[in-house]
Amino acid sequence: MTISPNSLVFVIDDDQSVRRGLRRLFKSAGYTAETFASAEDYLAREIFEGPICLVLDVRMPGLNGLELQKTLESRGACEQIVFITGHSDVPSCTQAMKNGAVDFLMKPFDGGELIEAVRRALERGAEYLCKRRERRESRRRVDKLTPREFEVFRFVIMGLLNKQIAAELHTAEKTIKVHRGRVMQKLGVTSVPDLVRVSQRAGVSPARKPA
Repeated sequence: MTISPNSLVFVIDDDQSVRRGLRRLFKSAGYTAETFASAEDYLAREIFEGPICLVLDVRMPGLNGLELQKTLESRGACEQIVFITGHSDVPSCTQAMKNGAVDFLMKPFDGGELIEAVRRALERGAEYLCKRRERRESRRRVDKLTPREFEVFRFVIMGLLNKQIAAELHTAEKTIKVHRGRVMQKLGVTSVPDLVRVSQRAGVSPARKPA
């Protein structure tokens, strides 16, 4: 298993013995781990930009695990969460998984099972960050388009030909050809399928079908 050097595991549990034990476990597996006694302590930490797995206790004084999950979601965080708990709590498990948790483990759990859950969480986190970078880059390129180029862009991904776009925009076909070429150049693509993929990553919808 290859462990990304820019990934971190954060353990959040109010039980000091659990924090120490998990830190040793993750160190033995090759992971860099930090521990926190509360959700509030974790939120006070500087935001980490790489793949993150939170090994998070459900029941803690102050902000509990499920509340922290909601807080992180509201701020658009990329943390992937593996919940751990010493209490049999089906509703909490259901809610946690529904909100996107990677796993929900009962204490005492098998160390290998936890390591496997963390591995999956970090893989998911790396994939999420990759897609987010692609979205930002696609959006940055789209923002370079002029208003008219953006119009042409939306008609092209709709599947219209140059002459059809020219008719929609009441201009010459050769003008559309020029705009289309500039769109392709600015977005760094050479084909319509690539153009469609850029639009999907950037969140740009096709133009509406002509009446």
